[in-house]
Amino acid sequence: MIALTLAQIADIVGGELADISPQDAARLCVTGTVEFDSRKVTPGGLFLALPGARTDGHDYAAAAVAAGAAAVLAARPVGVPAVVVTPRRDPTHDALAAVFQHDHDGSGAAVLSALAKLAAAVAAELISKGLTVIGVTGSSGKTSTKDLLAAVLAPLGEVVAPPGSFNNELGHPWTVLRATPSTDYLVLELSARHPGNIAALAAIAPPKIGVVLNVGTAHLGEFGSREAIAATKAELPQAIPDTGVVILNADDPEVAAMADKTAARIVRVSRHPRTDAGPSDVWAGPVTLDELARPRFTLHTDRHERGAAAEVQLGVHGEHQVGNALCAAAVAFECGARIEQVVASLAGAGPVSGHRMHVTTRADGVTVIDDAYNANPDSMQAGLQALASIAHSRRRRSWAVLGEMAELGADAITEHDRVGRLAVRLDVSRLVVVGTGRSMSAMHHGAVTEGPRRAEATMVADAEAALALLRAELRPGDVVLIKASNAAGLGALADALIADVSGDGRGAGR
Repeated sequence: MIALTLAQIADIVGGELADISPQDAARLCVTGTVEFDSRKVTPGGLFLALPGARTDGHDYAAAAVAAGAAAVLAARPVGVPAVVVTPRRDPTHDALAAVFQHDHDGSGAAVLSALAKLAAAVAAELISKGLTVIGVTGSSGKTSTKDLLAAVLAPLGEVVAPPGSFNNELGHPWTVLRATPSTDYLVLELSARHPGNIAALAAIAPPKIGVVLNVGTAHLGEFGSREAIAATKAELPQAIPDTGVVILNADDPEVAAMADKTAARIVRVSRHPRTDAGPSDVWAGPVTLDELARPRFTLHTDRHERGAAAEVQLGVHGEHQVGNALCAAAVAFECGARIEQVVASLAGAGPVSGHRMHVTTRADGVTVIDDAYNANPDSMQAGLQALASIAHSRRRRSWAVLGEMAELGADAITEHDRVGRLAVRLDVSRLVVVGTGRSMSAMHHGAVTEGPRRAEATMVADAEAALALLRAELRPGDVVLIKASNAAGLGALADALIADVSGDGRGAGR
């Protein structure tokens, strides 16, 4: 973040000073990071006191200042120097608070709105001095693409990108405030639970380059239809100025159609040199997978290096990563990278964010595909295809340990049934369905009714039972996919399974 006095911060967010005089607030400078976890405050930083369902950040304000924070941004006085913002009776006075009032009470929305205002002021200052903001959205693949973007842009300058999936009304402005005057590229994920979310996030740090990956069925329960999801994803292209660039995955018709939603220049990426939307600007030649499902293909571009082509061996796993890599490459080309730089960066970019397609081979030869952080119908299909590819190439047994896909609404039963059937069609050796709710029963039912291999699908109550089953029945060389929405808690199962034989396990066989 850029250095600001507490008085300047109060003015930016429209807050009142508490437990500090105006004179001292004009001298007290916030020079560190903004943190919402009191254990992570830095000297001279700003602590964000957020009310939560289980804990209230206001209770930790004094401890944060004692640990080195200069001051607090809060919804009420906390006994230490603070800027206090209070909820208004009519939240429509503030566009951001109005958009996110679905998910936060009045005080929470007020603090998050103040955080957004602070991030917007910092972003505007840095953009005026040359910062390039890149925004990424899509129903799946945002975090993987964000990690690839950070890798391909690193040779060109200093990059700030969010850790994990910091892509909502808290994580997004928090990431913006990690940028400093020395930052060249700010990579941001933009997610949505309701229409208007992406537009609100894009207004905080207006992107010069926008990337739309796909329109799927994630959060279908919140949006009600795929058309509503597409309209919300289109808020990113609509936010890009006519001097900017929108990169579209032209293999997704819903995304390709967003070319009509923006005045910005369009760059199309595809698995093919031409799609129904027209010629591709960046595309992939034939794709092959190695024994760990890492894609290899020829990268082609007609952007800046007309007719350039080079062989790429990705360091990430799954054929679905090809589209993510093409979008990252397209951004890099727009920022001045040469194709040789992009190829080298993509080859060296392994999985970064936790529990997202991390492939680890234990000392006993069991390979664990840890994709436990998130799941929706599209990413579940991609994970199962990667599992089938790795197991088939090694002629080994495959295990799919699957938990619930959240936020699918009325389609939850149908989609979980479809995943169970897909596991059978891909010839997965063992399906372990974790959970006993209606959705998981549907997944199990889909598997046992799809074909004659009824004994190969098993339901267990929870992650602990799944781990006990795996420990009892895994054989050396087996390949195991662990995947679910984060709320299912299968990340701990993946960690335990990896650690069973290989110590910390991480890094083996990657």
